[in-house]
Amino acid sequence: MTTNKYQIVHQARQLFLIVLIGTSCFIALLPFFWSFSTSLRLPAESYRMPPDFFPTDFHWQHYLSVFEKFPFARFVINSLIVSFSVMFLSLFVTTLAAFSLARINFRGKNAIFTIFMSGMMIPYYATMLSVYIIMSKLHLVGSLWALIIPAAINPLHIFLVRQFMMTIPKSYEEAAEIDGYGRFGIYLKIMVPMSKPVMMLAALQAFIASWNNFVGPLIYLSDWNKMTLPVGIRMLSGYMGSGSMSVILAGITMSLIMPILLFAFGQRYLIEGIALTGVKS
Repeated sequence: MTTNKYQIVHQARQLFLIVLIGTSCFIALLPFFWSFSTSLRLPAESYRMPPDFFPTDFHWQHYLSVFEKFPFARFVINSLIVSFSVMFLSLFVTTLAAFSLARINFRGKNAIFTIFMSGMMIPYYATMLSVYIIMSKLHLVGSLWALIIPAAINPLHIFLVRQFMMTIPKSYEEAAEIDGYGRFGIYLKIMVPMSKPVMMLAALQAFIASWNNFVGPLIYLSDWNKMTLPVGIRMLSGYMGSGSMSVILAGITMSLIMPILLFAFGQRYLIEGIALTGVKS
């Protein structure tokens, strides 16, 4: 009797959690539903109160208008180049720095780590002028490299990967040394594969931050052929915000496709990596 009562309480608690999580997800997704729905309606119907979440007419020509009003495909390609470059370069720099700070003993290591961590307390806008001067001295202003190189170093990612690498038992490293691996071999064959979960987190954050970067392209780029998507979508609003709300939201909806696909792909490998690294001894 007690067992059945416990099972009923447990099932009721599980049902409550499922309903709570489902309701929270539904509320969180309402703005996306409204954006997609409004992108298919006439502009005059965009500001109805209460808002409509299901269009009565489907005006798919708003999505074609996005390509007609500005070079959407060119901006997407530029954003992909910058975002993937930042993601891979950031992973390489982050994992090397984290491996050095976590597994190699050298003079001044703690001081260097403290300097890295202090970078987390400095706002991006406080360093914007100095970074611009450096990019100007390197003759990179006006090129996509001005967006890629500064974003390759992220103190938060270095901290997260370092903390994860410190949890990996030294027995793996000692076994690799017996097999003849050097420092770089241990980094490449042991640390990188076992740090996959936190690396996926850093990669997703780096990609999405670069994909959504609005201020950087606005400052460093002047050629519209090199402009990225966030600044390009701003063109859809038109002069004094006179653009069509439906067309603007159609552009925003299409800009969300790549981050959603990447997150869906990365989440699968993130869970798999956590399961695999959970057997560490």
